[in-house]
Amino acid sequence: MPLAPDGRMAADLAGDADADLDDDDIPDKGRERLRTVFISDVHLGTPGCQAKALLSFLKAHPSDRLYLVGDIIDGWQLRRRWFWPQSHNDVVQKILRRARKGCKVIFVPGNHDEFARHFIGHKFGGVDVVDEAVHTTADGRRVWVIHGDHFDGVIQYAKWLAYVGDNLYEFALRLNRHLNHLRAKFGLPYWALSAYLKLKVKKAVSFINDFEQAVAHEARKRGHHGVVCGHIHHAEIREIDGILYCNDGDWVESLTALVEHRDGRLEILRWGEMAPARDLQQSAGAPATA
Repeated sequence: MPLAPDGRMAADLAGDADADLDDDDIPDKGRERLRTVFISDVHLGTPGCQAKALLSFLKAHPSDRLYLVGDIIDGWQLRRRWFWPQSHNDVVQKILRRARKGCKVIFVPGNHDEFARHFIGHKFGGVDVVDEAVHTTADGRRVWVIHGDHFDGVIQYAKWLAYVGDNLYEFALRLNRHLNHLRAKFGLPYWALSAYLKLKVKKAVSFINDFEQAVAHEARKRGHHGVVCGHIHHAEIREIDGILYCNDGDWVESLTALVEHRDGRLEILRWGEMAPARDLQQSAGAPATA
């Protein structure tokens, strides 16, 4: 976890500030307790992080296991400028409290929180820090869990370009916040500008497809039935050459998580202010079907 300017752990600054953080492990009426929740690309420490939405999602969806699939904390942005409001503390406290109450929490660091890779093999506050994981679903499928930045050529071979792209992405998010403020005044729903641009730019679409193919190919080589990753902020479940590819999205733009139901079925959920838990109508009920 990141250090605050006075040297204390940022998570410790919150203490037990929010009493209603204790009401986890109680699903909303009509909802089941999930077997597993996968989240990634939260980017705590940035203004674009939708921490309050994530906190609401975690309260509404208790689970036996919680995978933090990288870029939970944005060390890149925190090195440039300290930004750590109470809502970001609340998310950290929520995760730690969930671990204390018996939920198995596994943290797979990404490129933005790569500082945590120095602590792989250790446990902090009940959270296991691992380089990668293999999760077995209730119906017996082995799913490889990674962040995915190792399959991004820009991150691996031109990191300076990744930093430039990160700054441009932050600018797009700031612009998006102002745009959605205006949209809200006219009663229009939230709209993700950067997500729209990514899918409209041909090279970006090609990059997403190449990334998905590469990750699925490596999962096949390792003998897994599927893979769960993050990194590209594009939630999706689909089959690629017999491998179940799952990306849990992000908590900056799409507000999505991948969940596993008690029977092993995998599903992407979208959380939003207008509709608290909307399905993306993507599910995977069997190894050969997405």
